[in-house]
Amino acid sequence: MTKVRMAAAGLAAVTVMAAVLAVPSTAQPQPGPAGFDAFRGDRGYGWAGQTRSEMLARHGIVATSQPLAADAGLDILKAGGNAFDAAVATAAVLNVVEPNSAGLGADMFVIAWSAKDRKLVALDGAGRAPAGFTPDRFRGKGLTRMPNAGIDSAVVPGAVDGWDVLLKRYGTMGFKQVLEPAARIAEEGYGVTERIQHEWAGAQKLLSADPDSVRTYLPGGKAPAMYQIFRNPDLARALRLLEAGGRDVFYKGEIARAIVAKSQATGGAITMDDLAGIRARWVTPITTKFHGYDLYQMPPSTQGFAVLEMMNVLDVCAPKLGIAPDPKSAAYWHLMVEAKKLAYADLERWDGDPDFSKVPTDRLVSKAYAAELCARIDPNHASALKPASDPIGGTVYISVADRFGNVVSFIYSVYGEFGSGVTIPGYGFILNNRAANFVLDPNSPNVVAPRKRPFYTLIPGFVMKDGKPLLSFGVMSGDQQAQGQAQVLANMLLFGANPQAASDAARFSHAQRTNKLVLESQLYAAIGEKLKAMGHDVAPGNGVRMGGYQAIMIDPETGLLRGGSDHRKDGVAIGY
Repeated sequence: MTKVRMAAAGLAAVTVMAAVLAVPSTAQPQPGPAGFDAFRGDRGYGWAGQTRSEMLARHGIVATSQPLAADAGLDILKAGGNAFDAAVATAAVLNVVEPNSAGLGADMFVIAWSAKDRKLVALDGAGRAPAGFTPDRFRGKGLTRMPNAGIDSAVVPGAVDGWDVLLKRYGTMGFKQVLEPAARIAEEGYGVTERIQHEWAGAQKLLSADPDSVRTYLPGGKAPAMYQIFRNPDLARALRLLEAGGRDVFYKGEIARAIVAKSQATGGAITMDDLAGIRARWVTPITTKFHGYDLYQMPPSTQGFAVLEMMNVLDVCAPKLGIAPDPKSAAYWHLMVEAKKLAYADLERWDGDPDFSKVPTDRLVSKAYAAELCARIDPNHASALKPASDPIGGTVYISVADRFGNVVSFIYSVYGEFGSGVTIPGYGFILNNRAANFVLDPNSPNVVAPRKRPFYTLIPGFVMKDGKPLLSFGVMSGDQQAQGQAQVLANMLLFGANPQAASDAARFSHAQRTNKLVLESQLYAAIGEKLKAMGHDVAPGNGVRMGGYQAIMIDPETGLLRGGSDHRKDGVAIGY
């Protein structure tokens, strides 16, 4: 592979942000003032802690959570492919090098700007429950909640069909070109990094329950060691079958039959009809305005509306409650946490497959509804919560921009680390455990039902300004995604952070189930005690639960591509 890497990970000199004052809301996100006199090697707090420079490129950038995958996407761009081609190539390699997070057995969602059509488009590549999935099926097995692992935790995967639909409408290459880099790496092998090895080892018990997972993912009976060369020839074979036969190999042909045989052998419900019925949908993204920017998210059954609801609360309630936007203000962080609680309560109450239940999305993302919510926020004290579940997540995110003007925000996942733990023998991939997000409560919009989409944590983010694409971004990790997106958006659109500084700034993670608020260490040191005094159950924590992030911004003045990638993951933003 060509290795032209100007990775964000490798740069030592940085431009950092002013620590206290917010830029005017009309300002475009730009690097902060020059002359800041204290660069710290750690993340630090606020804008003083930018760990590395943005990736700057003229012709194209790929940003994702693993360098080999980003490199494969960049090669596609250099070979003449566009951002859609590169996104699928990157996704396929992530199946190989991050099998704990994503793959052929996953689901995917995209929001993208098509330069040719001058249009923002969105693709829902969700999986669906098998026709045999009913509440009675699970209650009959003595269950009171959906299983988190095993064949009955899997929905019929939608990722491969999503790749196909995306390429056929907007790509310039086919499966043969975009899947071959992944097939080659799977065949030749790759070195297992520290982070991936840690997560792999943590899933060893799950994988041990399935003989095919043991054979494929636990060589010698255990997770690969750090720096070990891991090969997956079965996955290489599956990818090359797709290259030769297209998506029908997966949904109607050889791989489909293997999925059904595995399902039958393990007491599952997936049939050939279930697989044949999967088709990704073009949908209309949902949107709101925030300080002159147009924010876009996926509609239900994803958690996208929670991001827009949070941003509306910040926009409408901050002035009503007399809270000034300030990245070092405990009052402002308090407001964001309270906005999160309200938005996530609405997720539990309303979010589900709109084919099966009515979701009042227009109201939930309106400024009028945000104004109603202001009365439920005490600016001086934390609210109590009814306990609710917190979705988990093993996820990858990809952002790609090309020289033609296309910009792709792409996310996909097997949900939990190594998903269901069930491997398809002979083809080397894990099935998702996304059905774990269904419930058995008949009064919930997310109750399990045949051919239904479950609640999805997956949300690619996008921002437009004056009718032009400005920002493609995403935050990974289950329920952290929506609250993490709101934080990086505030960093960029309120406080003027560039895409890298927005990631490097300390974040919080709030658990709806326990009402526990975890702050990364520098943020905790700055405002933790103040938030405790306001009634928050707050503690310091590390970056593991804060989610990974990638972003590409198109500079509104020069058209320069500006990428950022999270130090909490292995990823990079690379370009040329």
